[in-house]
Amino acid sequence: MEMCSRKTKKNNRKRVIMVCAALALLAIHYGAFAQDGIQGINEANTKVRSYFAAGTNLMYAVGALLGLIGAVKVYQKWNAGDQDTGKVAAAWFGSCIFLVVVATVIQSFFGV
Repeated sequence: MEMCSRKTKKNNRKRVIMVCAALALLAIHYGAFAQDGIQGINEANTKVRSYFAAGTNLMYAVGALLGLIGAVKVYQKWNAGDQDTGKVAAAWFGSCIFLVVVATVIQSFFGV
């Protein structure tokens, strides 16, 4: 019984060593294909910069649409004789100017 136990322990130890060696070789194999990540970061940078122009144009379009909606709202209030026409006009057109300024500042700040 003692002899069988020693053989089993030796066999188990050999199996563990073989599995560890296989895992180490596998890790080395996959490590050889690993990259440092700079290429991925540069690709992401290029894609984000290419999307920024479209995003800026979208912000300008949203600003123009809000300007038109605001102009209609201010016109309606003006024709109705409301007293807060100037306040509404400042709010609507101020938001349009804010959109345009934010898009321009971000574009010039980040050099996109």
